Amino acid sequence: MNSSQAQKVAVVTGGAGDVGAATAQLFASRGYHVLVNYNRSKKRAEEVVEICKSFGVASIAVGADVSSDLGCQEVANAARDAWGRIDVLVNSAGVTQFIPLTQLDDVEAEDFLKIYSVNAVGPFLMSRAVSKFMKERGSIVNISSIAGETGRGSSYPYVLSKSALNILTVSLARSLAPNIRVNAVMPGMIEGKWMLDGLGEDSYNRVKKDFINLAAREKICKPEDIAKAAFWLSDPDSVVTGQVIKVDAGFTLGRDRNQSR
Repeated sequence: MNSSQAQKVAVVTGGAGDVGAATAQLFASRGYHVLVNYNRSKKRAEEVVEICKSFGVASIAVGADVSSDLGCQEVANAARDAWGRIDVLVNSAGVTQFIPLTQLDDVEAEDFLKIYSVNAVGPFLMSRAVSKFMKERGSIVNISSIAGETGRGSSYPYVLSKSALNILTVSLARSLAPNIRVNAVMPGMIEGKWMLDGLGEDSYNRVKKDFINLAAREKICKPEDIAKAAFWLSDPDSVVTGQVIKVDAGFTLGRDRNQSR
């Protein structure tokens, strides 16, 4: 392990979720100390911490609601107190409700407020909190969704929250330059528990089949694919900033059905 790399610190919100857990573990495997944030899933977060520690780095779990300014400050302060610095923030915390877009009457104003507070307001508050502890240079990666570009997703509040997160990424990249880079990853469908629990097995399998049939790569992403993209964007020597990058196995690109095989 590179000793200078071992001093680097990554904060991952939503670290008990599919993508958050994969991201925390990848950073740990590359020598980063890792703070795993969670809101409700303490047991799972602690399991992720133990996996991170198995790579020979330090890791802690911090329970906090990152849709609140106080919660975000608690997370940032915990990383600062533990290691004296923050090099990377991955805003992976996210929530949704599964309401078909055709069912307008089933969406309440409160649904927008709840989902926006976590998916869009939270990343702003968290980015502001950690930016104070990013010294010479730092990186922030927001986990967004192609829903924010295509206008199709699990619900109207989710679609709009991810669209807002995409624009927030660009605005923060300007505001925090030149020392802090801000980018976002837009996954398509991700294989894992989050969508399976939300959709139910039958709907999950049907949606998965549709994504695979339409994607250029004829597959869907795994949480590890998103983690790899986040890690790449966090390279301290990178010049990439203000970018919102699709990692969707070519779903939005589409497949040429006339292509000979």
